[in-house]
Amino acid sequence: MTADETQVGGTHYKDMPMQPWAVMEAVLTPEEFRGYLKGNIIKYAMRAGRKPGTDDGEKAVHYKQKLMEIQA
Repeated sequence: MTADETQVGGTHYKDMPMQPWAVMEAVLTPEEFRGYLKGNIIKYAMRAGRKPGTDDGEKAVHYKQKLMEIQA
């Protein structure tokens, strides 16, 4: 399953006509979009385990999956 086909923590993005990261990919340069994904990986990895009831570790992995897919 691709990163676009999955969502961690609900369906609020998948239910939108266009996912926010698809919009960002369309308006940012490839380098900027990679930076956006890397920034979110860092943010969620650093926050993992600090905020009870969140899936931050899984979100970091999800952004990493998307990064790997666009670099393939």
